[in-house]
Amino acid sequence: MEKIMFEKNTFRKRLLSMLSVDLKRMIKSRLFYIMLAVALVVPVLIVVMTTLMDGSVTVNPETGVETVIEGFKNAWQSIGTTSDAPMSMDITSMCNINLMFFAVLVFICLFISEDFRTGYSKNIFTVRAKKMDYVISKMVVGYIVGVLMLILYFIGSMLGGAIASLPFTLEGATPTSVVMCMLSKIFLMLVFVAIFTTIALAAKAKAWLSICSSLGGGMLLFMMIPSLTPLDSTMLNVILCLAGGALFSVGLSYAGNVILKRTSLI
Repeated sequence: MEKIMFEKNTFRKRLLSMLSVDLKRMIKSRLFYIMLAVALVVPVLIVVMTTLMDGSVTVNPETGVETVIEGFKNAWQSIGTTSDAPMSMDITSMCNINLMFFAVLVFICLFISEDFRTGYSKNIFTVRAKKMDYVISKMVVGYIVGVLMLILYFIGSMLGGAIASLPFTLEGATPTSVVMCMLSKIFLMLVFVAIFTTIALAAKAKAWLSICSSLGGGMLLFMMIPSLTPLDSTMLNVILCLAGGALFSVGLSYAGNVILKRTSLI
C-alpha cells in the first residue's frame, strides 16, 4: 500500500505565493500606474513652474508685507540640499523628492483597504497565507512602489531642470554623494512603508482613516529626511538609513501580525 505524501507548506512557499498574488494585483492595478505617472510628471511641473515664478513678488493684503518667491537655482535642489544648508520652509525645501515618502502612503492605504472592503483578506487567510505572510508581502509591494516613485521623481527632476534650463552644477556635492543620497532615500523608504502598512492594517477597510493617520505619523518624521539623506551623503548615511529601515520593517511586521491576530478582519 502506497503512502500518500503531503508537501509541507513552509513559510518560504507561503510567502512566495502571497507575493506572487500581490505583485500580479499591483501590476494590474490602475492606481499603480497613476502613482508612477504622478511621480514622473509632478517634478517636471514643480521645477518649471517655480522657475517661471522666480523673483515674483506677492503682497499680503492685510499687513502689506512683500514676499519674493525664490525658485530652484539648480536642478539638484529638486533632489535635496547639502547638510550645511540652513533649514527653511520655503517652496524649494518643501517641494522636492521627499514628497514621495508621503505619496506612497496613498497606494499602500488604498491597496490594503481594498482587501478588507471586498472580503478578500478573509479568503486569503483561509486558503493561502498566514497573517505574517500577508504583512510582509504588503510591505514588499509598498516598498517596490516607493522605490519606483523615487527613481521616477529623480528622472522627472532632471527633465524639468533641462526644460527650465537650470544649471546642473553640483555645489557642495559630488556625483558619488548624489548616488549615496538616492541610496539613503531608497533605504529610508523602508521606515515609512513599514509605518504606513501597519497603520493601514489597523484601519483595515477605512481607507480615509489610514490615509489621515499615515499623514499625521509621517509628518512627525518629515524633518529627519533632509538631515539623514542630504545631497552630500556619505556611506554613513546609507548605513544609518539601511539599519533604520531594517529595524522598523522587522519590528512593525510583528506589530502588524499582532494587530491582525487580535482584531476583527472586517
